[in-house]
Parts: sequence; structure tokens; C-alpha cells
Amino acid sequence: MSKKLWKRAPKEHSQSLRHAMQMAFLALNVWIGIQFYLFVRYYETGGGSLLVARPPGVEGWLPIASLMNLKVLLATGGIPKLHPAGMFLLIAFLAMSWIFRKSFCGWLCPVGTASEYLWRLGRKIFRRNFRLPRRADIALRSLKYILLALFLYAVGSMSVPAIHAFLEGPYGIVDDVKMLNFFRLLGLTGGVVMAMLILASVFIQNFWCRYLCPYGALMGLVSLASPLRIRRNPSLCIDCGKCAKACPSALPMDRLITIESAECTGCMQCVAACPAADALFLSAPRRRRVPGWVMAAGVATLFLGVCGWAQWSGNWNTNLPSRIYFELVPHANEFSHP
Repeated sequence: MSKKLWKRAPKEHSQSLRHAMQMAFLALNVWIGIQFYLFVRYYETGGGSLLVARPPGVEGWLPIASLMNLKVLLATGGIPKLHPAGMFLLIAFLAMSWIFRKSFCGWLCPVGTASEYLWRLGRKIFRRNFRLPRRADIALRSLKYILLALFLYAVGSMSVPAIHAFLEGPYGIVDDVKMLNFFRLLGLTGGVVMAMLILASVFIQNFWCRYLCPYGALMGLVSLASPLRIRRNPSLCIDCGKCAKACPSALPMDRLITIESAECTGCMQCVAACPAADALFLSAPRRRRVPGWVMAAGVATLFLGVCGWAQWSGNWNTNLPSRIYFELVPHANEFSHP
């Protein structure tokens, strides 16, 4: 088939599905944040404000505790009683990455969603985003893998009794409160760092995700085992380069046949941007095409299935007496890292 006689691709719906899932997950996290704030305020005021149950979903923001609990599960076969929801969320996100590439980052992650809208804002204002020189880009990308290696080493070197002692101590019990206090009581240094990250994200696509996020690095490494790949059919490609321009991970989609990089989030923005029918597609084994709705349904099924099973089996909530929260929450910032 001559590239001059190419057939236009039908309208791609993957991005409307992806944006809908991003907004739904972002709204869920905002709701969890509000609930958790009210929960903390109740105990900070000695019961003088509205009583709201602690939302277990807040544990999704405690990746180190989740890794610790996952190690306990693998080592003992027992499900931890403290912060189990975070562990199940981590399992769900790892399963997504294993099957549907780094889809947590591209389809769900609220930080990734905020980052995406920041660089889109930058593109709208400045009509472009900027990319660092190749050597600087590679050097900076190594940072998230170095951070991941440090965290994995720290957790891997801890024994199961040491993990129990850490998580069941005052620091481990209120580490979620300390996380909230970091943002709620943001100091000058933290504020400057946050402002710099936000500004960098306006100019450079997914700055935090690309260079500094160890959670995303873990998902990317797991995604290398995914059976799904973005594939390009050279005989149908019209060499317009739109796929490479659309890729938020700056992958050379227009020069490769198969995309196997750990940076690919499975967002399918490249597929949506491709004007030539069947020239670029998400592929399962034996080159079977995977439409966007399958990605959306698969990600949603894993998330709801894992979390739903944890709730149904009674392994979702952290059940601690109120007296412990009354004692520890008002003094959360007084507990230092063991």
C-alpha cells in the first residue's frame, strides 16, 4: 500500500475514557483528603468537632508502609492489621502495571493527572514544552531509580519483627497524620520546593513523574513484563511524527517498531494522535489490537476487584481504639523517625 494512499484512522476514544478515569480518581482522592482532615481535626480538638471515620484509602499515600506490609505478607502469608488498605492498593497498582503497562501512572495517579494538566497549561501559554538535552535527561531520570533502590534496600533489610515494631509504634500509627501535617503546615523550604516542582512541570512534561517519582519507577520496572506493547506498522506509517510529539514520555514512537520502554504509561496518546489507520496500536500477544475501552475496563476491574475483595474479607480497615488516636494525633509532629 502506497503511503500516499493512506487511509485515515477512525476517531479514537481512548483519551476521553482516560480523562474520565483520571478525574474520577482525582475526585475520589480529594474526598478522601477531606474525610481524613475532618478525622484528624476531631482528635486534635479532643472530640470538639465533627466525628468522621478514618478513610482507609489515605494509606495509598503511604508507599513505604505499603511496601513494608507487602514484605510481611510475602514472608509470613499473614495480612497485616495496621494500614492494610495501602498494601492492597499497592498490589492493585502493581497488577495494573504487570498486565496493562504502567497504566496506574497514565490512567489513575492524581499526581500524574495534576502534572499532565500543568504541562498542558504550559503548552497553551508558551505554545510548546521544553525537553532537556539527552545527557541531562538520562542523568535526571536515574534519580527516581536511585530513590527506589534506596527504599527497596531499606525495606528489604528490615526483618518482619522490625517492620512490626516500626508500624505499630507511635510514628507508624500516625505517619498518615504526619503526611497531612507536611502539606497543611508547609514551611518555607517545603513551599519553595513545591513551587519549583510546579513551575518545572509547567515547562517540562511530567517533571516529577519523569525524574523523581520512585513509585512510578517501580511501576515502570514491573511493566516491562506486561504482555501489551505499542506497535508501529512501518508499511502503513506516513512518517508524520505526530505520535512522537504526543508521547508525554518523549519516546521516539515514529522510529521504533515496538515500544518496550519502562517509561511507557500505556496512556495511548500516541495512538489517538496517529492519523493513519492501523499504523499505530496497542497490541497484545500475536498482534491482537487492544482498544482503549479494554484498557479502561481492565484498570477499573483490577482496582475495584482488589479493593473490593479486601473490604469483603474484612482486611481493609485499620481498627484502633479511639483512645490511641486521642493520645497520638495531637502530638503527631513530636514523633521522629525511629
